[in-house]
Amino acid sequence: MAVTPAPGEIFAGYRLERRLGSGDRGTVYLAAHPRLPRHDALKVLAPGGSDEFTARFVREAELVARLEHPNIVRVYDRGIERGCLWLAMVYVDGIDAAALIRRSPAGVPAGEAVRIVTEAARGLDEAHLAGLLHRDVKPANILLESRPGEPDPVYISDFGVARPMADTEALTEAGSVLATLDYAAPELLAGDPADHRVDVYALGCTLFELLTGTVPFPRSSPAAQIRAHLKEPPPRPSRRNPDLPASFDAVIARALAKDPRRRYDSAGALAQAAAAALDGRVARRAGRRTVLGALAFAGVTVLVAATAVVWQGQWLASAPVSPIAPSTAPSASAALDGIRSWGAYGFIVQAFPALLPPTPMDSGYQEIRCTPIGADRATVGTTAPLGAVASMRCNGNGDPMDWLFVDCNVDRAAMAIDVDGAESVLGDQQWQRPSGTGRMVWGTGIGTGSGRGDDVDGQRTGMLDIRFDDPARSFCRLEAWGGATGQDLADHWWPAAPL
Repeated sequence: MAVTPAPGEIFAGYRLERRLGSGDRGTVYLAAHPRLPRHDALKVLAPGGSDEFTARFVREAELVARLEHPNIVRVYDRGIERGCLWLAMVYVDGIDAAALIRRSPAGVPAGEAVRIVTEAARGLDEAHLAGLLHRDVKPANILLESRPGEPDPVYISDFGVARPMADTEALTEAGSVLATLDYAAPELLAGDPADHRVDVYALGCTLFELLTGTVPFPRSSPAAQIRAHLKEPPPRPSRRNPDLPASFDAVIARALAKDPRRRYDSAGALAQAAAAALDGRVARRAGRRTVLGALAFAGVTVLVAATAVVWQGQWLASAPVSPIAPSTAPSASAALDGIRSWGAYGFIVQAFPALLPPTPMDSGYQEIRCTPIGADRATVGTTAPLGAVASMRCNGNGDPMDWLFVDCNVDRAAMAIDVDGAESVLGDQQWQRPSGTGRMVWGTGIGTGSGRGDDVDGQRTGMLDIRFDDPARSFCRLEAWGGATGQDLADHWWPAAPL
């Protein structure tokens, strides 16, 4: 008969010294290694699992044991003892993020919350790259090691319900959701096929709790909580914690989108957006001080110009500047190497060097990350053969741009603007900048059946279509999506975009 061990016993060769924590799925002990002079964390799963669960646990524990990353708790060994499954892991001497939240019931400082999520995201992305989902990301599974005088290292722990991403069946067992309800993605609750974006959703819930001290959907019953995850719009962290900038609201809204296709593509992308939201708050405060100084020095005209720049969430000089300042421009050889790293798609980056990432591993304006896509809008490699049109998809920071699509004619023929499929057009004008001229059209819900402009929780998203007159860019179009309407993009993204 399977019996959970008690402190003081010898179990699987380890001496169990004390309990470190316990939950629905088992108990974690501080355990002395039977041969080496060290202590490990030994997780013993609660008895009673099915033969199928046992077989899957053994198989997936082997996969988890292969993960080696500075932000993942390393698994040393696994086995079955007295009918109980167990895992031996690195012992992290510190606290978990749940304990940190209990110490700060109104929310931890935003900078610390972003740091914790950023490091946890690195570990999650490594697991996803190795083909594993965590499926139970939450503050209790994010460990902070105590290191006096320096920031506490952050680790993702407890891959006890991890599953290979190739297994696309519903992530449930015997009608039960294998995740903690406070952080469970809608597709997990609905029993639908799921991928790595269930972890992105849970990390978004964790960020919300770190920032506010409460879970996104606190409800009095499991049924009410499930309904909230499935039906209710994501809450705004700035409403629960008035000290937070509203820029975090867009980050949480995207991370907790009901449709996984509308979430961030990776945990790292979520972390980057959170960092940008934090930086935006600092920049806006600096901008307000600069505006006051400008008013005293140069009068109302300068104040109006400076205020228009502050609306973009960052401080930029009000005078026109070239897309790449000479002091920060890369060398000709470095720029050429970057273009070459994009393969056949390099001519697109060459047309917009200040906007797009210089290499596939870098980020561009407002930390956007881009990838080549095919005619079906699915991601392709940089060596994929080109058709008549070469395209890229870039994820934005949600303030207000969510997505940017770049389409360029391979034969360099001018790209004509087309608004025939527009559901509503709010603006259509010729634009002029020091860099050139062109035309832009903005509106709402101008979907083309290509995976853009989809409904999200009953809301339509804005769209901004940009064309160029100069031969160096006339063969390309930019299509930005985000905001409540295209007017948001025209007012708050376009003016500062380096085009």
